[in-house]
Amino acid sequence: MLREGDTAPDFDLPATGGKQVKLSDFRGKKNVVLYFYPKDDTPGCTKEACFFRDLMGEFEQAGAVILGVSTDSIDSHERFAAKHSLLFPLLADETKEVSSSYGVYKEKNMYGRKVMGIERTTFAIDKNGVIRKIWPKVKVEGHADEVLDFVKSLP
Repeated sequence: MLREGDTAPDFDLPATGGKQVKLSDFRGKKNVVLYFYPKDDTPGCTKEACFFRDLMGEFEQAGAVILGVSTDSIDSHERFAAKHSLLFPLLADETKEVSSSYGVYKEKNMYGRKVMGIERTTFAIDKNGVIRKIWPKVKVEGHADEVLDFVKSLP
């Protein structure tokens, strides 16, 4: 189980725009907002992505990059990003390795049935690759603003 103060596990995942994204690429350069979400183009995930999108300029001014991760395919991510004008990278964790290493891929209760999936969680990772804040079981409303306020406090 990851905790605040731990080094964030590195990863290398395919991303929208035909890119590969490694967490280590941001080391020494940018703080990272790494948010895990359950599924492209569902109501809560769309709201969350659009809240981050609307604050993207402020995150950039604060020296942070936003990365969204789900287990959906790159094709699904590309459609989702195009439909909602999401300009930050969406990363495809189809093997569930990264979601599992961050402890967010877990058993959930959906309509009385137990299913495996991503529990909506956000990590603020500083320029040194250290997890500074974890928001588990995120409630979408107001979350992006709260993350932005925290990121502004990072050096």
